[in-house]
Amino acid sequence: MTDVRPRVIDLSAAPGSGEAWDAPAWKVYLWGLAEVLLVSNPLQISSRVRRAVLVAFGARIGEGVLLRPRLRVRFPWKLTVGDRSWIGEDVWLHNQDQLTIGSDAVVSQGTFVTTGSHAHRRDMALITAPVTIEDGAWVTARCVVLGGSRIGVSALVSPGTVVSGEVPDGMVAGGSPMQLRGPRFPV
Repeated sequence: MTDVRPRVIDLSAAPGSGEAWDAPAWKVYLWGLAEVLLVSNPLQISSRVRRAVLVAFGARIGEGVLLRPRLRVRFPWKLTVGDRSWIGEDVWLHNQDQLTIGSDAVVSQGTFVTTGSHAHRRDMALITAPVTIEDGAWVTARCVVLGGSRIGVSALVSPGTVVSGEVPDGMVAGGSPMQLRGPRFPV
């Protein structure tokens, strides 16, 4: 048996996440205040108000988008949402890289979408990769979607699934590890 000694990374020397901001500090801090007051607020504030605040901070959001209470968005200037999409209650879009959600797509309650991770075998530096959720896709409740993932056109992700990679167009994926379960719609 090999003697493996655990190595502890000195986190005080780890590269910071500020490089992912792509905005001046004042904008990031002002966004944090606006998010708490008007976007992640648990009150039934209108989707129009949430949309207006997100757009004011650089998000590109289509018409007829439903944005439910307790939505969290890390950087609105890295968010694109197509027309008529629904973003459910308690969704966290931790988008340190570009996050694109197509038209007529659904991201359901309690889902966490992240475009970032860390170089855990090196120095814990931030690593980012974009996420795309295509038109008509449905990410159901309490899923986790990891950086670099693509959820195809009209694909469905079953509750509690961890998505890492690609869900092909029109397919149902589920589980952890994720497995393809067949077509979403009968042929």
